[in-house]
Amino acid sequence: MSDKKLIDEQHIISSKKGNGMLRREVWVDDKGQVTRYNLAYINHHIFNADNGRIIGFDNAHGYHHRHDYGKVEAVDFKSFAETEKLFEQAWLALRRK
Repeated sequence: MSDKKLIDEQHIISSKKGNGMLRREVWVDDKGQVTRYNLAYINHHIFNADNGRIIGFDNAHGYHHRHDYGKVEAVDFKSFAETEKLFEQAWLALRRK
């Protein structure tokens, strides 16, 4: 059985709050386990490379990794919940700048 896309969300951020978009995609297997994910803050007004992705976490290309202004680095994966928490922390830190 193939994976099913469980979550496909995008939240547009107004220009008053910094422009851009928060993107959240999650695929699960038939047991409900997360098999793929993509969490990203995208803003083409700030950064054009990497499809506008300022920060993000995903497991495409066969490994878990983080995007930070075009720099991609592998991350230790503990759980999807932990990865969501790391993304939220990175996003909130970016907003405070």
